[in-house]
Amino acid sequence: MGAGHSAGGLLRIQGFQQTDDFARSPGYEVRSESAPVVTKSSLHPQPLISRNYKGDVAMSEIDHFMPLLMQREEEGALAPLLSHGRVHFLWIKHSNLYLVATTLKNANASLVFSFLYKTVEVFCEYFKELEEESIRDNFVIVYELLDELMDFGFPQTTDSKILQEYITQQSNKLETGKSRVPPTVTNAVSWRSEGLKYKKNEVFIDVIESVNLLVNANGSVLLSEIVGTIKLKVFLSGMPELRLGLNDRVLFELTGRSKNKSVELEDVKFHQCVRLSRFDNDRTISFIPPDGDFELMSYRLSTQVKPLIWIESVIEKFSHSRVEIMVKAKGQFKKQSVANGVEISIPVPSDADSPRFKTSVGSAKYVPEKNIVIWSIKSFPGGKEYLMRAHFGLPSVDKEEVEGRPPIGVRFEIPYFTVSGIQVRYMKIIEKSGYQALPWVRYITQSGDYQLRTS
Repeated sequence: MGAGHSAGGLLRIQGFQQTDDFARSPGYEVRSESAPVVTKSSLHPQPLISRNYKGDVAMSEIDHFMPLLMQREEEGALAPLLSHGRVHFLWIKHSNLYLVATTLKNANASLVFSFLYKTVEVFCEYFKELEEESIRDNFVIVYELLDELMDFGFPQTTDSKILQEYITQQSNKLETGKSRVPPTVTNAVSWRSEGLKYKKNEVFIDVIESVNLLVNANGSVLLSEIVGTIKLKVFLSGMPELRLGLNDRVLFELTGRSKNKSVELEDVKFHQCVRLSRFDNDRTISFIPPDGDFELMSYRLSTQVKPLIWIESVIEKFSHSRVEIMVKAKGQFKKQSVANGVEISIPVPSDADSPRFKTSVGSAKYVPEKNIVIWSIKSFPGGKEYLMRAHFGLPSVDKEEVEGRPPIGVRFEIPYFTVSGIQVRYMKIIEKSGYQALPWVRYITQSGDYQLRTS
């Protein structure tokens, strides 16, 4: 993240627990907390850890946050930004913790929330699980991280790979004479270390597209979109420059190429390593990559997608005796492609029992705690059609409340295929030593929020 905007004054992390004892350590205060309290009436969480970056917000202001949050929740008017007097609380919730940033100014809310989520990401990289216990076990490291993540209200180094070069899990063990700020912090390229060497120079590119789909009971598509990401795994020596070429429609228009096999990308977001000015000028994706895994870019396409796996269902409920379900699944993608790990979740009444199944392929399993049947198909070739029948018993007495009908959900993954038609046209790797590097590309289409309503 850049350091051009102030994200406010005070960052606090709060737990759900009730105060039980109070401990003081040199330089900061720690409030230790006991087991979680479930009822709201006895919920009195205290600040677990805090960092006042500017000193313009009183430390006592956080005491107004939880009562305000609970009041808004009861009123049904809960919002991610709460205000008390002149102080604004911008908060997110993760596991059993609240992360709260406070400010007196009309701050850039998007930047503040980006910083809070980035803070969670960094803590998860360090502690695997971010919860009250991991904060309490690592107070020293947490304070060091908070000092590096932000300075006087301005985000600084938020890349966990760079932070791990000089804030280690053993950082509470002081080693005199060995303090050294890594050059990446002062480099123009702060996300990559110098002097990296690999025997085999390779780049692995994953183009992953998730299909979000909502179909009504009449078979009409209500929502259809593709959310794509391009992820890289980089094993390159030195400080290489990479140039990635896609079949981008705007680029094809600029260069006078045919638009037939091009894709119009929307809502494109890039990793900080990409030279945005270069992309704006001639749509070239040029960058010096971080080492290892990272997400280069994401994009979205609001386009009418033909449902890749089409579901037809007939659910017949015979009062006081049984319910019979017939589900037909058809692969509406290319015959040479195969969908792997297909799972079709079919809702059943909560009072159903004695399940019996018959499938033309795969296996069916009743999951009573979720009131669904999961039909699993390991391999589903394009153009094929399969059938599943289920029979359930029903109690002789009707339930008083009328149940709604949840949609059928579908999960799948189709390798070597993108539904949008996006293609990596080239990947150029330029490094001053002139070594040869191999780029590898893999395409995957998978289900996102993929639902079909039943009648």
